[in-house]
Amino acid sequence: MNVAEAAKDGRSGRTIPGQTVGDTATTAADSTRAQAQDGGPLLATTPHNPVTRPFEPGELVGGTVPSLDRMRLASAATERIAAGISVEEVVTGLGGAAVPEFADGILIYLREPLQDYESSSLGDVRLAHRQNAPRPAALLPLPSAPEELTVPKGSPLAEILSSVRPVTVNDALSRAALADITAGLLSAQASVIIAPLQSKRQLLGFAVSLRHHPTRYDEADLLVAAQMATHTALGIDRALLVRSQAVAMDELQRTMLPASLAQPTGIRLASRYLPATETARVGGDWYDSIPLPGSRAALVIGDVMGHATVSAAIMGQLRTSLQTLAGLDLPPHEVLHHLDEQAQRLGGNHLATCLYAVYDPVSHRLTIANAGHPPPILLHLGGKAEVLQVLPGTPIGVGGVDYEVIEVDAPVGATLLMYTDGLVESRTRDAWDGIEQLCEQVAAGRPANAIQEPVELETLCDNVIDALVGPSERVRGDDVALLAARFEGIAPGDVAYWLLDAEDTAPRKARHLARRALSRWGLEELRDPVELLVSEIVTNAVRHTSQRVTLRLLRTDVLRCEVVDDEPSLPRARQPNSTDETGRGLYVVNRIARRWGVSRLSTGKVVWFELALQPVHV
Repeated sequence: MNVAEAAKDGRSGRTIPGQTVGDTATTAADSTRAQAQDGGPLLATTPHNPVTRPFEPGELVGGTVPSLDRMRLASAATERIAAGISVEEVVTGLGGAAVPEFADGILIYLREPLQDYESSSLGDVRLAHRQNAPRPAALLPLPSAPEELTVPKGSPLAEILSSVRPVTVNDALSRAALADITAGLLSAQASVIIAPLQSKRQLLGFAVSLRHHPTRYDEADLLVAAQMATHTALGIDRALLVRSQAVAMDELQRTMLPASLAQPTGIRLASRYLPATETARVGGDWYDSIPLPGSRAALVIGDVMGHATVSAAIMGQLRTSLQTLAGLDLPPHEVLHHLDEQAQRLGGNHLATCLYAVYDPVSHRLTIANAGHPPPILLHLGGKAEVLQVLPGTPIGVGGVDYEVIEVDAPVGATLLMYTDGLVESRTRDAWDGIEQLCEQVAAGRPANAIQEPVELETLCDNVIDALVGPSERVRGDDVALLAARFEGIAPGDVAYWLLDAEDTAPRKARHLARRALSRWGLEELRDPVELLVSEIVTNAVRHTSQRVTLRLLRTDVLRCEVVDDEPSLPRARQPNSTDETGRGLYVVNRIARRWGVSRLSTGKVVWFELALQPVHV
């Protein structure tokens, strides 16, 4: 089949080894024609700058067509360029494919910034030099080229780039365009092809091929250059689209994670999250810290199975559900049970693993339940790393399974590490090997039973990530989440605790007990606001209950007061009218306290407030 027959036949497609010369010529022409139709010109059409048509067979000088060797070169170059998955790999593929078989050297310029590929510009275009292809030492050196290049509207180079198809430098306009790049190329006395890199969206840049040997570029070489330029533009466009999708997916995942962790009383927290690096794979890993009534804290980490936007969406729903369940002050195994029911209501057989732990800074105890998640690690102050033996249970979403709960000591200075399987498991390492490596890393340099200052929490997280997800794990098929909790607790001497009978004398007793505690702590300057607020809250509690009321004061970086009763209804602060005889208690608390709140308990509620450790005038 000759060139004319191929054009008439209308075949199109990618050139492959063994394809006939006529098929290849038609493919290049069709591809270039598609670019001319889909891509807008850099400049408006003028009599001196029409929108250049793609090559037609009759336009080839003397009916010249590329030789079979040239077309095999183009085919091999196409495969090499198409193998790139990033802009850098595509550009490197073009340079490596063109030199030295097709050119003695090649200069590649791309739009700057290249990321803004959705926009189109009809004005000046700024380009950045991306690569000089590696060249054999025997070849003449390339002339120096500027690192950045601005193509003004209406310039000779702009005229050439807007024509879409490659041109040989053999007339006044193309020589002026070459001079726009650098005058050194003109003095090199080389045969030159300028090939625009035009995607469907906009001009991406251009490539300049130089040949120093006596065989000059001809019309047949333009078809080879056109095919390489077309596939380079398509590869860059694809890489940019993949990068844009990856950024969007990563942003989606991160917006569903907490912007900052709540720092409950008696505990310090640090976290890390790393998305998967394989294309635009979004995962379902999440973590959270949730303040609970009684100065306790819930620590959560979970992983929705799968990698898709639906995984991130399910993760967001489960995280919201879990926060609601935690607010009900349910035991950890009950929280997981209700979360499992919620996952089943979402449908679609969505599965997730989850580890839920509750830390009490007063009792220094940790209660944990597990739904198919990797076990947590407790790093003791002496340096021993202990894998906590929590029954794994079944993943969330399976249904019909009860979850077990364990309770362990959480001494002051100990650190709890909660993580997803992406941290410990990879293509070259199974999960248990990764857990052993994690234990060795966190215990490194810390002899067992030797009391010493623990590693700073942020540094500990960085060390763990570097050791387990370092350069050897540069390509990750799964995302990684890590939550580290350092237990500080509340010393027994900083806690005052009483039970008050639900009688009219309870507010007076509460004021007296609070005054004694403040005197013992050297906080007499807080006596007036504390007595006022304690009296108001205890009065409301005994008015609505017949059982004993609990009063607790805690001294940390603030003074916290908690009043617990068995009445489940939650009071609300309101603006009282001037004629109201009641309803001012929580209004007063809201005006004086630094923070305050009401939390539901499984057997009632707790009303609390906090004051800064400095005088408050009332």
